[in-house]
Amino acid sequence: MPSVRFDTAAIPGHPRECVALVHGFLANKLLMATLARRLRRRGYLTDAWGYWNMQCSLLVHAERFARELAGLDADPRIGTIHVVGHSMGGIIGRAALDRYRPAKLGRFVMLAPPNRGSFVATATKNTFGRLLKPVVELSTDPESLVNRLPMPTGVEVGVIAAEYDALVTEESTHPDAPHAHVTLPTWHTGLLFRPEAADLVAGFLETGEFPSPAAGAATAARP
Repeated sequence: MPSVRFDTAAIPGHPRECVALVHGFLANKLLMATLARRLRRRGYLTDAWGYWNMQCSLLVHAERFARELAGLDADPRIGTIHVVGHSMGGIIGRAALDRYRPAKLGRFVMLAPPNRGSFVATATKNTFGRLLKPVVELSTDPESLVNRLPMPTGVEVGVIAAEYDALVTEESTHPDAPHAHVTLPTWHTGLLFRPEAADLVAGFLETGEFPSPAAGAATAARP
């Protein structure tokens, strides 16, 4: 059974809503700790899920994450499962939900996701891509895995982009599906540590809409 963080101080908020968090490329689940802690303070249960092998396809991780979601789905303590992924973690979330749709599925938030590929992956796929398969899969090539992977349907999707992202353009964060979108004035990984990013995530999980962002942020929605 997944290791879900239960915080007794969090019970008055959303006592049976669990947020499954997935980190990005060349990172680990410890990088999600600050965001997870802030979500627990808002009453959510959290399940930080991790992976380490960068030589295999991201679909291998998606299969494992799908099993993690199935375990959460079977946990009687949990009434709703939300998914929050950072960078490649958002793409793993996309692929996992294509393989397994939890009966308790709530909402899906992606932070700085390369939904249409990363220009850095495109520039390095002929070098690093020989060893690290996800680099090729996350390129901007129309035939790359990320550009062929279907978006999950029937789930509310929110995307948070970083204005000063050196890995993913704002345009590439938009999925080819209905979604809410907001951009914060920070860098790619900085989204995980900004309090206003946690506020936006929590607000979307609660209502399906992003609350008014901090000064300097820009919002948009696409059909």
